[in-house]
Amino acid sequence: MNIAMFLKPKVEVEYLYDDFTVRQALEKMCHHGYTAIPVITRSGKYYSTIREGDLLWYIVDGENTESAMEKIDIRSLEDVYIRDIIEENRNPPVRITEPVEQLFERALNQNYVPVIDDMDSFIGIITRRDILKILFKKYTGKE
Repeated sequence: MNIAMFLKPKVEVEYLYDDFTVRQALEKMCHHGYTAIPVITRSGKYYSTIREGDLLWYIVDGENTESAMEKIDIRSLEDVYIRDIIEENRNPPVRITEPVEQLFERALNQNYVPVIDDMDSFIGIITRRDILKILFKKYTGKE
């Protein structure tokens, strides 16, 4: 079994650039209903994953509020970039050439696993759901 058989290619994946603002991240995640989304650089390299909790904690603890109970001025979120509130490589990717066992190990702790090529460019994701669907079909013969 090969990692490529699980891959959802980059063209089918929603992602953010690391120079997007917190507001842009919130809008895209809300629009698509995602709880986590890959972040890449403008050169196409995988940067990290941003989670809704990152955004929530930034808003609650960030410089833009004195208290979590204050009303947030959404315009202030246009001045902060994603790369400034998340750590790089927190949701480590797998290389497309790695053994499938490495993919399974990562999928135990992540909803999706980012996939990179040999040049460290982001080429897509593999969701835990897709892994389970393929394994279910393989072992039960059912769709």
